[in-house]
Amino acid sequence: MSIQRYETKARMSRAVVHNNTVYLCGQVAEDRTQDITHQTQTMLAKVDDLLASVGSDREHLLSATIYVKDMSLFAEMNAVWDAWVPEGHAPARACVEAKMASPELLVEISVVAALKA
Repeated sequence: MSIQRYETKARMSRAVVHNNTVYLCGQVAEDRTQDITHQTQTMLAKVDDLLASVGSDREHLLSATIYVKDMSLFAEMNAVWDAWVPEGHAPARACVEAKMASPELLVEISVVAALKA
């Protein structure tokens, strides 16, 4: 069984594929100065792009772990999430409040997905 690593640097790979399963590193917003809605939208767009680059998509999500800086932002983040997840394809999901690596980051996501058949 092979392990394929994509966009690998010294500390991490942006995506790893093993046994037809895709593991993405944590994805964050393009512009960290924006509000939670914009940060969530651009974060999820990065997930779309990365999944597509390895042969998957949001309909093949298996699990997602979402880290939110403050749970007072939970409803706004969920509004974007709910519009993004295809109906009938919701992954197993956890959402926790977490101290972020950078103070302006409001949300981060880590995703596991299956490859498209």
